[in-house]
Amino acid sequence: MSYKIAALGGDGIGPEVVAEAMKVLDAVRHRYGHVFEWGTGPVGGAAIDEFGTALPEATFDVVRQSDAVLFGAVGGPKWDDPRAKVRPEQGILALRKSLGLFANLRPVRMYPQLAHSSPLRPERLKGVDLIIIRELTGGLYFGKPKKRWETSRGRRAVDTLSYTEKEIERVVRVGFELARKRRRKLHSLDKMNVMESSRLWREIATEVGKEYPDVQLIHMLADNAAMQLVLSPAQFDVIVTENTFGDILSDEASILGGSMGMLPSASLSSLPTADSSKPRKSSPALYEPIHGSAPDIAGKGIANPIAAILSAAMMLRWSFGLHTEADAIEHAVDGVLAEGYRTRDIAAPGERTVGTTDMGDIIAGRVV
Repeated sequence: MSYKIAALGGDGIGPEVVAEAMKVLDAVRHRYGHVFEWGTGPVGGAAIDEFGTALPEATFDVVRQSDAVLFGAVGGPKWDDPRAKVRPEQGILALRKSLGLFANLRPVRMYPQLAHSSPLRPERLKGVDLIIIRELTGGLYFGKPKKRWETSRGRRAVDTLSYTEKEIERVVRVGFELARKRRRKLHSLDKMNVMESSRLWREIATEVGKEYPDVQLIHMLADNAAMQLVLSPAQFDVIVTENTFGDILSDEASILGGSMGMLPSASLSSLPTADSSKPRKSSPALYEPIHGSAPDIAGKGIANPIAAILSAAMMLRWSFGLHTEADAIEHAVDGVLAEGYRTRDIAAPGERTVGTTDMGDIIAGRVV
């Protein structure tokens, strides 16, 4: 079987970790006989430097012709001028919006071997295995008006948090569908005590919940959830929430896994098909580690590629229906960690570490 994949490394450590994910997928190709056809193109700051835009049309053409996108990261100090009209983040935001990627799945799993890597006590981490679903194409990041201006009283700015019934209903439904395949518990997070958009969110979540009587729906205020994620994270199974809350809380949840370098993500434009051998045809889904471009370590060969590699496993599972192959990658990661291999971000004091390419080589060698 042949699959077309757009590999967009972007900025900072993005190209480094994407290269290792591609290496592991090459091992899958050898082991299982698939054909992966690769397309590439600049995005983010690198594209701004070369083309003056964060998402050149040629790169978007590569994406449109692909079955899935494997993405690295964008941004860095070079492009951090807040007055700039063109910013690296516009590249990934444009991809999400143009492809209709409304559901961002961020699994958080605690590897027992990495309990020391989290600042939380090991007893609080026991049993942590959750998925955060972040609504990805609405809310503050896309609402209008969005502008800044000067008045006689000084500078002002406005961002608009706007949601439609359809936007809320479709992402909440993804939450219920995933929860039904897991432990049948869904936490819906909002700020209904102070925000009108959150009152609508809670109302619609409750209405959709009536279609899923086998799933326990738990409403929780987002600020309380932020506290519960560090006090009692094992209570969560599936979490669904709006764009900004999901962005912040999933970064907080990364400490449960020991490092952002361990957390993959999938951005989808349709309901997931994990239990289907025939993936649903839709716009290309996008897979990326949740970490940023980490410019301070770019080019040093010390970045953790596991999040990118696990993102590739999610791509095999969600976009291509290759569950056995996805399992092989995930088992390879488990085995490598059990054998004591660590990159710097997940190493305990005194533990021996390996670099980015070495970690990729070792995981690729364990794909069976």
